[in-house]
Amino acid sequence: MSTTTPISHRRHLKLTAKLAMAPRRACVVVVAALVALACAAAVSEAADPPPSNLPPRSQVIHPGRYKRDQQLACDDPKDKKKPCVAKCDKRCPNECIVLCPGCKTYCMCDFYPGVSCGDPRFTGGDGNNFYFHGKRDRDFCIVSDADLHINAHFIGKRNPTMSRDFTWIQALGIRFAHHRLFMGAKKTAKWNSDVDLLELSFDGEPIQIPADTGARWESATAPGLSVTRTAAANGIRVELKGVFDIMAKVVPITEEDSRVHNYGVTEEDCLAHLDLGFKFHDLTENVHGVLGQTYRSDYVNQLSVSSNMPVMGEAPKYVSSNIFATDCAVARFGAPHAGISMVTSRAY
Repeated sequence: MSTTTPISHRRHLKLTAKLAMAPRRACVVVVAALVALACAAAVSEAADPPPSNLPPRSQVIHPGRYKRDQQLACDDPKDKKKPCVAKCDKRCPNECIVLCPGCKTYCMCDFYPGVSCGDPRFTGGDGNNFYFHGKRDRDFCIVSDADLHINAHFIGKRNPTMSRDFTWIQALGIRFAHHRLFMGAKKTAKWNSDVDLLELSFDGEPIQIPADTGARWESATAPGLSVTRTAAANGIRVELKGVFDIMAKVVPITEEDSRVHNYGVTEEDCLAHLDLGFKFHDLTENVHGVLGQTYRSDYVNQLSVSSNMPVMGEAPKYVSSNIFATDCAVARFGAPHAGISMVTSRAY
């Protein structure tokens, strides 16, 4: 897979009536539901069939999908060693990549640019991981460009022993042209992976999609916009041709997560949230936002990448007044020639 591929001949992005754009820059992100190259290893019956864009001899497992822990056995018939067995790291208990031989595991956030998961941990367009904690019950612009703006709504819990909230992304509000697209995770007390908690709307109208893997909705007013279920419940792929490709999956905070990290999850709310993956086309060199700025060719990462937890600070610069607002301090939406200087963050 590739991460960020600049294209030499760049033309300004224009959203035409057909919403067809000429690519200026393709920022490729692979996420869980896109994944799959055949693993030559022997796989336990619970493992997913091999998907596309992963390194050779790799596989994706989803421990949170089954009552028992899902494991992957790597067996190389060419050697005389016993097969090894892999389990997902506690940082990503619901989904991980296993590389064979050796059974080494990686979280999606370790592997691909554009991925957001957990206590929002991003992998930037430059390939570096960082945290952005934001603040619970607030909205932050994560991508802002001349013709595209994406806000994320954060939910969270306050740990009295810490000076910040534990936070997760609960919803996205996406603006393009005159349209507004919403995707979010509904609140629930008890997690059931068979119950669909996705909430979707377009220009204020609910999006209804049959509960079948592969079921697809296409917009009648925004050609090129589609939503496809990647699972019967809680998984979707949202595409706007020539603009973005977003994978979203609703996941809970498990009792084990809460116990290990002291999240304080209660019986009233399992803090269902979104694990996300992004692929962008035609981002301009003026793009900004928590994640967006990392796709700029002139972006200079000032975070402490050697830190166990590099944190992007200066959260007030990214605050939006609501899920669809384009009023964050670094907003670019609707202003193709805006000259706001790029903001980078100090290390914490």
